[in-house]
Amino acid sequence: MSRKWFSPRVLLPVLGGVFVGAACMLHAQTPSMSTNSAAGGLRYLTPGQPPVMIHPTVAAAAEAAHAAHGHGGGSTSANLYYHGGTGGIGVETAPKIYLVLWGSQWNNNDPSGEEALLVSFFKGIGGTPWMNTVTQYCQGVASGTYFCNGSGTPAGNQSGIFVAAWYDNATAAPSKPSQSQLAAEAAKAAAFFGNTSAASNASVQYVIATSHGNNASGFGTQYCAWHSVTSTSAGNIAYTNLPYITDAGSSCGANFNGLGPNAGITIVEGHEMGETETDQFPSSGWLDANGAEIGDKCAWISSGQGASADITISTGTFPVQSLWSNAFNSDAGGCVLSY
Repeated sequence: MSRKWFSPRVLLPVLGGVFVGAACMLHAQTPSMSTNSAAGGLRYLTPGQPPVMIHPTVAAAAEAAHAAHGHGGGSTSANLYYHGGTGGIGVETAPKIYLVLWGSQWNNNDPSGEEALLVSFFKGIGGTPWMNTVTQYCQGVASGTYFCNGSGTPAGNQSGIFVAAWYDNATAAPSKPSQSQLAAEAAKAAAFFGNTSAASNASVQYVIATSHGNNASGFGTQYCAWHSVTSTSAGNIAYTNLPYITDAGSSCGANFNGLGPNAGITIVEGHEMGETETDQFPSSGWLDANGAEIGDKCAWISSGQGASADITISTGTFPVQSLWSNAFNSDAGGCVLSY
């Protein structure tokens, strides 16, 4: 059966089944799960499922930052280092993003306009100075590497990273979907878009967006979003659980830093996107010694260096958080909005 790419607003039927393999994966040099300055990072949410990398709530990040007396920096030990990759993959060298609007609950049920905001953000973010921070991280280098210095293959920052969106809306998504159900939807999306081999999924991420009032348990209290990986007959598939962000209000970014009621939508998804690009199959890419990724270390900064702010790209102006740069401050590291 032939497959086609579809434009973001076409309503499409559900396709048939997919094959989801074992959920467990082994990763090189799994970091510790101790508290870091941003409260995000590696968590095991569901027994028998792979770890997820959580985006912390505003309150959790503030509490952790207070306990740590700041946001890190000042020494190379705070920096990210390479954890060896999974099957040779640690970063997305030519990133591609697919958005899945999961379930009939999306039909006439998008009060904050999150679908349109996400599509516009994805269409313009590739090739920007904000995303360019990811290019200092690479694969094909030794575990423990802090600075690629031209070695290996870097994470990509090409324009046109957004491929397509799919309304998988013929039936309802599960109410409060589980991790395994989210993983199965990501595998279904890979099959729908014709990405049926490990090679075709090697630099791809699937954003599984749930609708208003239909989010997974823990959203807004334990996390704002998370990304993970599932092992399938089409290889390892990287995906993000992206709840309907405005449902959580200020816990996940509404009016954060005066950036407007919808600020959390692109702040949170930008965080997940950058982390998947630099740690595609958690947690074998680039993390610090406490298991924090490129976004965790800079989550919900409200003032000073690296504070969340609006950026203007070809498709509009969007709030984003900063990303961690090992190269900032003479290689001591820090949070930056461009690189």
